[in-house]
Amino acid sequence: MTLAVQTQYDAFKERGLKLDMSRGKPAPEQLDLSNALMAPLHSFTALDGTDCRNYGLGVGLPEARALFGQLLGVPAAQVIVDSSASLSLMHDVIVYALLNGAPGGQPWVGQQVSFLCPVPGYDRHFSICEARGIKMINIPLGDDGPDMDLVERLVAADASIKGMWCVPKYSNPSGTVYSDAVVARLAAMKTAAPDFRIMWDDAYRFHHLTEESIVIADILDACAKAGNAERAIVFASTSKVSWAGSGIAALAASPANIAWWTKHAGIRSIGPDKINQLRHVAFLKDAATVDALMAAHRALLKPKFDAVLAQFEAHLGAVDGVSWTVPKGGYFIDLVTPKGAAKRTIALAKEAGITLTPAGAAYPYGVDPEDSHIRIAPSFPSLAEIGQAAEGIALALKLAVAQ
Repeated sequence: MTLAVQTQYDAFKERGLKLDMSRGKPAPEQLDLSNALMAPLHSFTALDGTDCRNYGLGVGLPEARALFGQLLGVPAAQVIVDSSASLSLMHDVIVYALLNGAPGGQPWVGQQVSFLCPVPGYDRHFSICEARGIKMINIPLGDDGPDMDLVERLVAADASIKGMWCVPKYSNPSGTVYSDAVVARLAAMKTAAPDFRIMWDDAYRFHHLTEESIVIADILDACAKAGNAERAIVFASTSKVSWAGSGIAALAASPANIAWWTKHAGIRSIGPDKINQLRHVAFLKDAATVDALMAAHRALLKPKFDAVLAQFEAHLGAVDGVSWTVPKGGYFIDLVTPKGAAKRTIALAKEAGITLTPAGAAYPYGVDPEDSHIRIAPSFPSLAEIGQAAEGIALALKLAVAQ
C-alpha cells in the first residue's frame, strides 16, 4: 500500500506544479467582474452635498450607509462605512475597548480579558487577540454553530470573558451556518461581564455556492429584543464582492455603539476614502445588483469547489478517518485528516508544489490539538489547476496516512 501511494505521489511531483492556495483570494476573473468601478464619476458630490474630495463624513457617505443598511437589513443610521476591509474595523473595535472601554464597562487594559473562539475558525481573528494580549478559549463548532451549552456556562461564570468571535454564515473554514436557535441563545444568554461583545463577522453573507440563498436570524434584532441591544457588532465588506484590495467596509450596531465608535474613530481619522464609497454606490446600486453580481461570482467559483470535492471523493472516499465539508457558500473547504496527519500532509503537498495554509491556522495560537484540520481555498487557481491541486493534496494525505 505504502509503495503504491509513494509511486503515485512521486509521479505527481514530476508535473512541477507551483500553486499558492494559502489564502482565500478571488481569482482574476472574479476581480474582472467589477472593472466598471473605474468608470468616470459624473459628480464628486454626495447626496447631502458633501464634496467627496475633501475632509469629513467620518461615518461614511449617506448613500453608502443606505446601501449597507439595505444589504444588512438595518437602518442606515446604525451603519458606519469606513476603511477598505472589515478586519481593520474589528481591530479598531478591540483597541477602542481596550483603551476606552465599551459602553457599559471600564477600559479593558489592566484587566484579564478573554475571548471565546469557535474552532475551527478564522486565523486573522485570532491574530488580533494574540497581538493585543487577549486570552483565547476554544469552543467546538458544530453543524449549527458553537457549542452553546459550553458558551452559556462559561460566560455566566467568568467576567473576564469580554467577547466572542462569530462567522455566522458559511464559516471560515467549515462552511457552518448558525441556526436561528443558536442566534437566539447568543442574544439572550446571561453574561458575567456587562460589556460582553459578540464580534459578528458576516464576511460571507452574500457568497452562496448553490441556488439556495440561506438567510439567518438577525443578531442585532435578537439582541435588542432580549434586552442586550449593545451586545453585537456586525461587520461586512465588499472585499470578495468587488475588489478585494479596494473595497469598502461597514459595521452595524445599536445607536449607543454607533455613538461610541464615532467618538473614538474621530480621533483616529477626519474622514474615510469617500471617492471609493461613491464609486461603489454607483456600481453596486442596490441589493438586487449585488445579488446579480454574486451570481456571476458563483458561476466562476462553484465549478472549482466541485472539482476539489470530486478529487477528494475519488482519492479519499475510502480512507478511514478522512472527511471534508461540502459548503453551501463561502470560500473554503475544511479537510479533516486522521489525528496527527495535517502537518505532514501540508509538508508533502508543499514538496509537490502546492502551498496550503499552515496546519493549526484555524485554531488560536496556531495549535490544532489533534493536528487534523486543513483549510482548502479553491478560489484563486484556474479550474484546470485546482483539479490538479486537489489531486495532489489527496495523494499527499494518503501518503501521510500510509507513512
